[in-house]
Amino acid sequence: MPGMTPTARSRTRKSPTKAPRQSRLAVYPGTFDPITNGHLDILERALRLFDRVIVTLAVNPRKEPLFSVEERVAFIKGALPEHQARLKFASFDGLLVDFVKNCGATTIVRGLRALADFEYEFQFAHMNRRLAPTIDTMFFMTDERNHYVSSSLVKEVASLGGDVTGLVPPAVVAALGAKYKRPSAGPSRRSRSRS
Repeated sequence: MPGMTPTARSRTRKSPTKAPRQSRLAVYPGTFDPITNGHLDILERALRLFDRVIVTLAVNPRKEPLFSVEERVAFIKGALPEHQARLKFASFDGLLVDFVKNCGATTIVRGLRALADFEYEFQFAHMNRRLAPTIDTMFFMTDERNHYVSSSLVKEVASLGGDVTGLVPPAVVAALGAKYKRPSAGPSRRSRSRS
């Protein structure tokens, strides 16, 4: 309109409607048998970047898990109660990329501990990229406090009576103690022979 100042004219224009931001969803796969503090560190860091994370517990018929899927999920929920609303849990036994696509996610989260991890994860990521070019893999370097910790090492130490406090959540420490509790063998032969 004539005589209208540029400022007044701009106020009468309708601002464009903002499209709702698409929820960022990632998938964090693993056996988590059991979950370690290293896994939890990666999961918490992933939750800083993504709105929701689906923790998938792979069903590997070649491996005999120590803990059931339900127990493993309970360990994770118990360790991260403040993130309950943003975490989902699922199990699968097929191709990971098919699972990721079916969930509507486009990112796979993985952790790297050492050079040996990198070589395996590098091949794994490239194969997934070949099978599903729209899906990316995001790697997190493990915190230096946890770079040597793995589920298998934790189980081995616990099975031999070692203390795994500080390597896994307290509930896992207790569960490992219950799993590997051995009846007391009494005094050793050597100590009996001395008496």
